[in-house]
Amino acid sequence: MDRLTPFPGSGLMPAPAPLAHPVQSLRHPYRDPNAPLWQPSAVFQWRRLAAFLPAVITTGVLAWAFGDWLSTNGIWWLEWVLLAFVVATFFWIALAMGTATLGLAVHRKQKRARAGVMPEPMRVALLVPIYNEDTAEVFGNASAMMSALRVARSAHRFELFILSDTQDSDIAMAEQRAYATLRATMPPDAPVWYRRRVQNTERKVGNIAQWLENWGGAYEAMLVLDADSLMSPEAVIALSDEMSLDPTAGLIQSAPLVVGSDTLFGRMQQFSASVYGTLLSQGLAGWTGSEGNYWGHNAILRTRAFADCAGLPRMPSLRGKGGLILSHDFVEAGLLRRAGWAVRFIPTIPGSFEEPPATLIDYALRDRRWCHGNLQHLSLLATRGLHPVSRFHLFHGAMSYLLSPAWFGLLVIWAILGNGQDSVITYFSMENPLYPVWPEMSRVSSVLILLFMYGMLLAPKLLGALALGLEDRHMHRYGGGARFAVSLVAEVLLSILFSPIMMVQQVVAVLRTAIGIRPTWSPQARKGGDYSPRTVLKFHALETVSGALLALGMMAGVVSLWLLPIAISLVAAVPLSMISGLRLDQRRGLASLMATPEMVDTPPILQLARNHRMMFRLPESPPIAAE
Repeated sequence: MDRLTPFPGSGLMPAPAPLAHPVQSLRHPYRDPNAPLWQPSAVFQWRRLAAFLPAVITTGVLAWAFGDWLSTNGIWWLEWVLLAFVVATFFWIALAMGTATLGLAVHRKQKRARAGVMPEPMRVALLVPIYNEDTAEVFGNASAMMSALRVARSAHRFELFILSDTQDSDIAMAEQRAYATLRATMPPDAPVWYRRRVQNTERKVGNIAQWLENWGGAYEAMLVLDADSLMSPEAVIALSDEMSLDPTAGLIQSAPLVVGSDTLFGRMQQFSASVYGTLLSQGLAGWTGSEGNYWGHNAILRTRAFADCAGLPRMPSLRGKGGLILSHDFVEAGLLRRAGWAVRFIPTIPGSFEEPPATLIDYALRDRRWCHGNLQHLSLLATRGLHPVSRFHLFHGAMSYLLSPAWFGLLVIWAILGNGQDSVITYFSMENPLYPVWPEMSRVSSVLILLFMYGMLLAPKLLGALALGLEDRHMHRYGGGARFAVSLVAEVLLSILFSPIMMVQQVVAVLRTAIGIRPTWSPQARKGGDYSPRTVLKFHALETVSGALLALGMMAGVVSLWLLPIAISLVAAVPLSMISGLRLDQRRGLASLMATPEMVDTPPILQLARNHRMMFRLPESPPIAAE
């Protein structure tokens, strides 16, 4: 085993291997002289056209139809706003449909092995940055991965680093005891390391940067994991082989499946990701090619390339030193690609897992943190030298949250407009000739537009279900055809119920960011927060009031009845949020609802991780000495 080196604070680490990690400029392009010369494949240009062109055409046709309808007596400024909202929201629906269709077209193409080519052995560091996390969960997963890798056949050498930023002293002591247990249960030569920073400067970015600057020089690649990440040995080895065999790759992202939740809301996310997410992932990989994205975990990175090219500066600011770049992963991927390294996404590597938020409130709280970071991307779009696709990833990250205010505005205007002569605002008076007459929306056109938009929203889900019959996965992996059909209907209905609530919560997240309310950086309640009815009512007050106003408007005949499903969802936000944390595994008859293949036939790494977590929940060993 390498010589142990005391680390200031708490932990034992290998001998130092410093690596420079310079901060990059956002104002000047940069090309890494160590990046190999290569040309992206032309096939991805055609695939991008196949995904984007139908979205543009479909959105254009819908905009023309709306414009024609609105222009009956001239278009007022509010109607232009309505048209802009329709275009802005529908384009992303159409793009998701185009991506899913592309995924369906390419999903049968399996990755071809490089015949006769053996990967060059690499020294790979598995990095697990943590902050006030459940100690048994973190160390149980880490122990399971290292145990499985030790018996797997690989040309690579893997070493585990648990990089703690924990500031809670009790949790820090628990981590030190867990590390002592981990060392005691591993063979003497097992390369498992732990260190805790006393000051968590610059959060996760600073955590990884400090590791790079002190030990990164000894490792060709680093596989970054989250506290809830879990990867099978086959997935770790496959990513390492891909990195070794592709000298152009600076980063390779896997597609982690969400697993491990038995709540209603968690099951909904798991089933959705398994059935529909796979198709969207394959379509995304199909058109991004070497200009993929980074999600901050379950990805392997070329250590020196990342150190040389992806050092993050502060946010651009006219008032001196800016704040931290929070959604750093998108930016790091863009900087790597700018410097000449390929950023690849390979969704076909199985065995990559993470946990979903367990309840609706946990999801919304996580979204507030992500929203703040993603909206920063708007200030980074002018970064010099970025590839256009990297710039699109940044824009898409911001739009994923700005779409909710756009949807909200669309619904408000449509609620005002949608009832023709009985609408809230009516301009049929000859005494008010400065404003045009609102066009009357017939019942037929309302239904057709509603069906078309809902159809486009549901189409990727239906394509995902269709794809199950076209690939090697069979319905028995979901518990059989009947159980799958029931789960599919349940997931669609739950999505319809929860979506308006999540839309309002994202509007809240955007408004909080706009007025400067910074989200607290706290660990995710991965097993679900225990929220009282009073807390839930306070959290969902806006949805409840909005739904009640919609319902009153419908009863008064001034709001279109087609908004009834949204009104029901918003009025019922509190009870829906309460049942989102319902434990299905404890309910007779619901235990198999929205079951995924990982639940029906548990992968070995998931079972091994459960066993190892139990070991770390037993009476603990004495803590290791602090240095």
